Amino acid sequence: MSQGKKNSLTDVEGILVGNYTDVRAVCGVTVAICPEGATAGVDVRGSAPGTRETDLLAPLNLVEKVQAIVLTGGSVYGLSVVDGVVRWLAEKGWGFPLENSHVAPIVPAAALFDLGRGESYIPPVSPVWGIKACADAGLGAIPIGSVGAGTGAQSGGIKGGLGTASEILPSGLTVAALVAVNSLGSVIDPASGRPWEIRLENDCEFESIGGRSVAVPVSPVTGENRNTTIGIVATDASLTKAQAQKIAQMAHDGMARAIRPSHTMFDGDTIFCLATNKKDLPSMPGFFAAPHAVAINEIGRAAADCMTRAIIRAVLAAHSLGGMIAFADLKTR
Repeated sequence: MSQGKKNSLTDVEGILVGNYTDVRAVCGVTVAICPEGATAGVDVRGSAPGTRETDLLAPLNLVEKVQAIVLTGGSVYGLSVVDGVVRWLAEKGWGFPLENSHVAPIVPAAALFDLGRGESYIPPVSPVWGIKACADAGLGAIPIGSVGAGTGAQSGGIKGGLGTASEILPSGLTVAALVAVNSLGSVIDPASGRPWEIRLENDCEFESIGGRSVAVPVSPVTGENRNTTIGIVATDASLTKAQAQKIAQMAHDGMARAIRPSHTMFDGDTIFCLATNKKDLPSMPGFFAAPHAVAINEIGRAAADCMTRAIIRAVLAAHSLGGMIAFADLKTR
């Protein structure tokens, strides 16, 4: 397995990522921008989702491409940041074309529940946060841990966070994931004190902290009704909307392996898929299979593995904040 140069979502050509973090509010927002547009799909598995414009991603619906995906804290209030992202993109001229050179930027979004973790119960989220996240967007390595949409995140009673990972396939295609981990379930195996899927580490990406075995709190505050893990998987392959939706579905396998349990009644687990259409899918003719089926299988497998690795990196990189103790600050067993 070979990871991208930055081991992040920005390894996928055509995607910029930016964050806005408010430490006092213990909340933030993360935006993935596709200036040239990207084919997108989504799969929602949790039972308490907070989303915007997910219906238009259904394969039978009109719009083929999106200009950005937003992951945000602030629960239902956090979705207001999307208005700022839309305005920022419109000023760039990036969006679904309308009359007289106007555009309608297409920006699906998902929010996680992190209310009550900062100075005030409801953080001061606004469209300005979305504008600031867009202004921060770039092609560089993505900061992880207690930043962006992962600022106020909690995972299984310890500090959650923002994580990312990537993989280069033998075909030359790039696959990557970006995730804000705010789960009811735990990333840590209580029997070993280490992440459930530590075996998927690639090129020492979990660093020395990944080798620790920690004492998980005996009675963790699980925060029922205060959860949801939201993320994006992406590839530079050319996909249809139906294929993008399939990749989003397969990526949930990586979430379920890394977080136990996942997709609960108290989580709104949502994964988007972005395809920047820079490279053709490898074709393998066969009587019983579609020519691209094998390539879709491999992209989906990589998306799931990248999602798992990104989730682990999010928790390992987080620092204690808002009364939530981080993995790094737990006692060694």
